[in-house]
Amino acid sequence: MLSLRQREQRQAWVLLAPMLLVMLLLTAWPLLRTIWLSFTDAALIGSGGEAPQWIGLENYLYAITDADFQTSLWRTLYFTVVSVAIEGVIGVLVALLLNQKFAGRNVLRVLVILPWALPTIVNAMMWRLNFNPDYGSINALLTQLGIIDGYRSWLGSPASALNAVMFADIWKNYPLVTLLVLAALQSVPEDLYEAARLDGASAWRRFRAITFPAIVGSLSVALVLRTIDAFKIFDIIYVMTRGGPVDSTKTLSFYVYQESFSYLRAGSGAAYAMLMTLLCAVLITLYMLLLWRQRRRGSAYEG
Repeated sequence: MLSLRQREQRQAWVLLAPMLLVMLLLTAWPLLRTIWLSFTDAALIGSGGEAPQWIGLENYLYAITDADFQTSLWRTLYFTVVSVAIEGVIGVLVALLLNQKFAGRNVLRVLVILPWALPTIVNAMMWRLNFNPDYGSINALLTQLGIIDGYRSWLGSPASALNAVMFADIWKNYPLVTLLVLAALQSVPEDLYEAARLDGASAWRRFRAITFPAIVGSLSVALVLRTIDAFKIFDIIYVMTRGGPVDSTKTLSFYVYQESFSYLRAGSGAAYAMLMTLLCAVLITLYMLLLWRQRRRGSAYEG
């Protein structure tokens, strides 16, 4: 005779079975296929009908010594770390603002969501027009403010193209951080802040003792999600710069795309994709450990 707990567990597995089956078919099998291809010399076309040949770790060893792959990796890390850090700071600041009581707060909350609600392709096209060297609004604004003395090709210069793409990505995705942090702030009792004010705690002290421990969980989730997305960024770069100029915006995802679908080398493309997956997993693990330590430090803070 099964206990109530055992029956509930069995029922839960029965309900989860369809979803697990779909995940197995759509995720596990393609992943295993990609792993197998990464150890072969498979090509998308031009193989003459011959089966891919097993070449072992050759694709991985070549990737490790490939200067272009290493440059794309550092470029991707720069994009990820800087954009996620800025999104985290802006997201928390905007959430703290929207948590205050003032006239028009609900309207402002709706407006903050709009960039995140835009499809990535639409956002990329919009910012590509804004950065246009002839009639873009960015050049017009900066020229009228006296910040620059003439129109510039922001997406046409290797020195500014990646930062311009990062600006567009930050503008679109910081609302995600804001929404998750704001939801956490809504659960903090106002009595805690009132008691802290009566005790003479400064705004910074109230943030460290009350606000940060309350939002660190939601903030960690937001930053991890954004880290994953930023590390595998592709669509906004494809629309805005196509990896140029002079490969200055070619990230790992774009490198994998070119290797697989432009150069038609499916084997090496699969190996690069697996290396990217492993690097992403390592980055997320390090990020989670850092945030876990910060959360423990915030929970242990007294007074």
